[in-house]
Amino acid sequence: MNKGSIIDTLQQQGGFITTGEVKSRGEYEQLRHAAEEGNLVRIRKGVYAETSALANNMIDVERIVPRGVLCLYSAFSHHGLSTQVPSSTCIAIDARRKVRLPDYPIIDLYYWKKEYLEFGIMQKEISGYDVLITDLERTVCDAVKYRNKIGLDVCGEVIDSYLKKDNRNISLLHEYAQILRVKNILTTYLETRL
Repeated sequence: MNKGSIIDTLQQQGGFITTGEVKSRGEYEQLRHAAEEGNLVRIRKGVYAETSALANNMIDVERIVPRGVLCLYSAFSHHGLSTQVPSSTCIAIDARRKVRLPDYPIIDLYYWKKEYLEFGIMQKEISGYDVLITDLERTVCDAVKYRNKIGLDVCGEVIDSYLKKDNRNISLLHEYAQILRVKNILTTYLETRL
């Protein structure tokens, strides 16, 4: 494997490669040498990435997790609802699916009932990738639903940021909250902030 083919492989895989994907000792040495030169970064044992891939935190969700939906922290970040920097990519899938994830990038899977994957989801191009992502109102409702997991401070920040947006749709927000069974909790949050 010459240096060009290491870069080609990295680009095909979104900028990441594992030593398990390297076929010979010579290829491994070229990989290690590229890391020493600063062309690659060692993420953890056996996982390397192009520096440009680290700058772009969006991944080809459809290739890695077909029909996966960006949600929670990834959606908070995209919609500008939180200052939290996602430490992983949050992807929702049908609760009955089994998915094998790569070593890198780090992905947190959320297993949702099929009916919860049928509303509040839009297709969008982000950083050159076509992805499915929860829409603005669904993202806020998910923050309320997962408030104990993400923390009440993050949930509050998401709601506060949402209320400052000109394109908010409060009636749609209430509709989604009803479906997700968080309408009473959401109403309480909204009453304290309006």
